[in-house]
Amino acid sequence: MTNHTKIALVTGGSRGLGKNMALNLAKKGINVILTYNSKQEEAMRVVAEIEALGQKAAALQFNAGEISSFDQFMVQVQQILKNTFDTSHFDFLINNAGTALYAPFAETTEEQFDTALNIHYKGVFFLTQKALAFISDGGRIINISSGLARFSYPGSSAYAAMKGAVEVLTRYLARELGPRRIAANVVAPGAIATDFGGGHVRDDEATNTNIAGLTPLGRVGLPDDIGGVVAFLCTEDARWINGQRIEVSGGIHV
Repeated sequence: MTNHTKIALVTGGSRGLGKNMALNLAKKGINVILTYNSKQEEAMRVVAEIEALGQKAAALQFNAGEISSFDQFMVQVQQILKNTFDTSHFDFLINNAGTALYAPFAETTEEQFDTALNIHYKGVFFLTQKALAFISDGGRIINISSGLARFSYPGSSAYAAMKGAVEVLTRYLARELGPRRIAANVVAPGAIATDFGGGHVRDDEATNTNIAGLTPLGRVGLPDDIGGVVAFLCTEDARWINGQRIEVSGGIHV
């Protein structure tokens, strides 16, 4: 029996950490379906980069906060699996799509809260639920959280609390999907220099210097620090890691 090439679905894979995850998965010999919200051109460039690495790839438009669109999205995933990959299932779901929300607790509006909740928690919950029928037994689910679920910076109360909810959910997924041998884990990046949140870690010198000073390894994180960890969790070497939270933050606030 030949071992089929594994397939990962990475939400928010057109840029930043998601792009890095997608490329690192491809380097491990894994095919990739990535989603983008609005940046189709960037997504197609990532597809081309993955193909240049010798793997198959496809990109789908997806709004991670629009729960009513998920059924139609899964129909599209089915079509892509059949037409591009000649299969009916994929192996790895990486719930990465996200936006930043910086607002003091006292000033966070219900509208801001609801938008973030749909993307960061409700969306993760129901996309994973709807994807279950298409994830191969023995597959993996990797949810992306944040260091902010462990340590507190003013202005991230809503976002971080939702990431905390995802971390608890992940443990339940690990427990309830065990009979199907599907492992579920969390990767929690620290502060990373990307365009996330308007690029404030990357572009604001004071923020960058402050974080580097608080981090034992002496710098802020880079996308390359994260993607390989996610890819590793999709390999056979990581088969016995389940229900865990892996923080990738250079040891900040350790």
